[in-house]
Amino acid sequence: MTLAYIPSPTMSQFTVGPVTIHYYALCILAGIIGAVWITTQRWNKAGGTFDQILDITLCAVPSGIIGARLYHIITTPERFFGPHGDWVEMFRIWNGGLGIWGGVAFGALAAWAWCRHKHYPMALLADCVAPGLLVAQAVGRLGNWFNQELYGAPTTLPWGLKLNTAGTAIGSHEQCYDGATCPTGTLFHPTFLYEMIWNLIGAALLIWIGRKTYNTLKCGSLFALYVMWYTAGRTWIESLRIDFAHEFLGVRINVWVSMAVFILSVIAFVIIQRTGKSSALLAERLRTQSELENSKLADENN
Repeated sequence: MTLAYIPSPTMSQFTVGPVTIHYYALCILAGIIGAVWITTQRWNKAGGTFDQILDITLCAVPSGIIGARLYHIITTPERFFGPHGDWVEMFRIWNGGLGIWGGVAFGALAAWAWCRHKHYPMALLADCVAPGLLVAQAVGRLGNWFNQELYGAPTTLPWGLKLNTAGTAIGSHEQCYDGATCPTGTLFHPTFLYEMIWNLIGAALLIWIGRKTYNTLKCGSLFALYVMWYTAGRTWIESLRIDFAHEFLGVRINVWVSMAVFILSVIAFVIIQRTGKSSALLAERLRTQSELENSKLADENN
């Protein structure tokens, strides 16, 4: 008899009149709001304004969602194409399926384009947003809990995840993704919780490192450290999962991607230390640009 476990929700959505609201989407939204708030606080201290972050957010978030979905579609095409695929499913992101690498890449590209247009220091923005990204990813993982998806292998640990067999949650009819029959009451590794904890610890570490090394590490270093931290955690957490995924040499593709990106982030960190600019210098540039924008706005209002 199992005496301790983490229960699963009995529902993953609710309706308000004719509108169906998915908890997965609410978790993503809450994560975005948290990331914007954290980034705004850090950006303001560097000499920027909330309006600047709002404009960047309006460019980066939609681009990031599109990129995350495209990454998932490219890495799991059989879900959307072929004899057993449903192309309409591409647009149902509330059913899960957002690849972090596509999200970061497309979101960063959109943010870079806007920063270049407005003459904001991108490296400074990257350092300001890094802890917020980890918090957003942590909160977003709660959506997997509501959907009962992306959990790990069976476990006997007291914090194992117990699936329910009723309700509208995805896990109610997908107890074992690998096709095996799991006995009733089987517990699974709560990989959503592992990643939440890992990301929140990482966010706290980045903030601490940023304060301690403000005058020593070059601007952009914190973002490189964010990538290193996240990929290190994703490598072992991804290895626990049992949902279907393409493999290469017996290893899940996302594990290979995490290891490759980790190596690239280490190289980027070294390059930044050699060629990057100081945070103080870029903060001064941001303050100058903010003053110019405020002056221009004041002139337009007069």
